[in-house]
Amino acid sequence: MSLVGWVVAIALIAVSLNRVKSVYGDRTVSLMGVCAAFIFAAQMINFPIPGGTSGHLMGGTLAGALLGPWAGSLVMIAVFIVQAVMFQDGGLTVLGPNIFVMGLIGTLGGYYLYRAIRFSLGRDRWLGAAVGLAVSAWLSVMAAAVVVALMLALSGTVPLGVAMAAMVFWHALIGVGEALITVAAVSYVWRTRPDLLYDPPRKLQTFSRSSALR
Repeated sequence: MSLVGWVVAIALIAVSLNRVKSVYGDRTVSLMGVCAAFIFAAQMINFPIPGGTSGHLMGGTLAGALLGPWAGSLVMIAVFIVQAVMFQDGGLTVLGPNIFVMGLIGTLGGYYLYRAIRFSLGRDRWLGAAVGLAVSAWLSVMAAAVVVALMLALSGTVPLGVAMAAMVFWHALIGVGEALITVAAVSYVWRTRPDLLYDPPRKLQTFSRSSALR
């Protein structure tokens, strides 16, 4: 499982770097740093879970909503590398699977689910964004928990029933916290600097063009 995780992780890093270079501007770099610092601090708080593992906030949907799927994935990858190398949090052996679970599932999956829900309910309405953020943040945590439980069972570390019961139950609660933090953080940016969002409200874009014409 570690080898498979590393293969997926390397592919994700390569694609993300390529997309960021071709799509994103210089302003995104500073926002990536701020976002990485916030997510790093949040992830360092771990909750022991019965069954031989632990849980923590992910931040993938938050990174995706602020930076987009590819820059958001790079931020998550950078956080995982710093945690593994400097703080031995998880270690290098499971770094690949961590990037796969929380980078691919948490960030890419979280962003595209958030985008689908938001655009279906109203791209320029905060209600649509809030619902999309809450649902995708919670579901991304749950999906990651299920995948980790499967990985633990396949590796022979913990029986599937024990791993699944522990991971799903506790991460259902952690997911609520993830959803609340994600909505609160993006709400602040939406109200104060909506232009920093990866998918800003179109009324902001229209206003900016009108002001430029004057």
